[in-house]
Parts: sequence; structure tokens; C-alpha cells
Amino acid sequence: MADSKSPGWKRGALIGLGAIAIVLSILVLIHPGMTVVSIVYVAGIVLIIVGIEKIISGIFVKNNNKSRWGTVGLGILALIFGSIAVGYPVHAAVFVIIMLGIGLLFAGISHVVNGIGNKESPGWSRGFSIGAGALAIALSFLILASPHAGAVFVSLFLGIALLIIGIEVIAVGWTGRRMQLTPTGVRK
Repeated sequence: MADSKSPGWKRGALIGLGAIAIVLSILVLIHPGMTVVSIVYVAGIVLIIVGIEKIISGIFVKNNNKSRWGTVGLGILALIFGSIAVGYPVHAAVFVIIMLGIGLLFAGISHVVNGIGNKESPGWSRGFSIGAGALAIALSFLILASPHAGAVFVSLFLGIALLIIGIEVIAVGWTGRRMQLTPTGVRK
């Protein structure tokens, strides 16, 4: 089976999309706080749209009366939360980052307790669990002490991911090879 290359327009589009991803990664790394606020703002808009859709479908779609009003109620909640996120994106971003910090704290405590209490696991596995838990706890304290630091962490990971994706997409567009989801030695 001959290796077919992608059409020229597709290769150009991939190179363009990869370049956009790299530019976005640079912007994300330069402006971490703005990145998180923008994500919360976009999520708020999505919640508003979903809320309106749920309210409309709950009112006009004929189904079980209880689930119908549950759908309307959830739509109203989504509309309220979306409106708050759009109206106060900085405050909503700080709230989301604090909630993520609290979640990271509980996950870290869970890992430490699991590492200490799980006597059946090998020592290296228990040590890794305790170490990962301790790191999660330390990061959670940092995030809770300074939500801005949490925004920097989120933006750092997002920026690095966008940079890697951008480079990969440009390489695929440049070479013209089709992206494969299975290893090269596997044939169906």
C-alpha cells in the first residue's frame, strides 16, 4: 500500500493551524491571568447558550412532567451561573481556581493516605503515591494562598500543550503525511 500524501490545501491549513496554536501558546504563556479569565468568560457564554437551550427544550419538548421541570430548573441554573461568569469573569476565575485548589488538596490527602495504608502494594508504588500526594498538597496550598499562582500554573500547562500541538500539526502539514492513530506496524 503506497503512502499517500495529503492534498496541498490540507497541508497549508495544517501549517496555518499549527502556527495559530504556537502564537496562542506564546500569548497564553505571556498573559496567564488573562488566559484563565478568557476561558471562564467563554465557558460562561457556553453555559448561557446551554441554559437557554435547556429551558426551551424543557418547556416545548413533550416528555415526563418531572424531568421536564428538572430540565427547566437546570437550564435556569446554567443561565444564572453563565451570567455570573460573563458579568464577573475575574471573580469567577478566582472562584474556579480556589475550587481547583481545594480539589487538589483532597486528591493529595487521598494519595498520601492510600500510600500509607495500602500495605499490599510494593514499596516504590507506595512511595510514589505518598510523594505525588505531598506534591499535590503543596501545590494546593500555593494555589489557595495565591489564586494568581494557580492561574499561572493552568496557563503554563495550557501554553506548553498548545506549543507541542502546534509543532506537531506543522510537522504533519509540512511532511504531508497522514496522521495515524495506530502504531505503524499494526495493519488491519
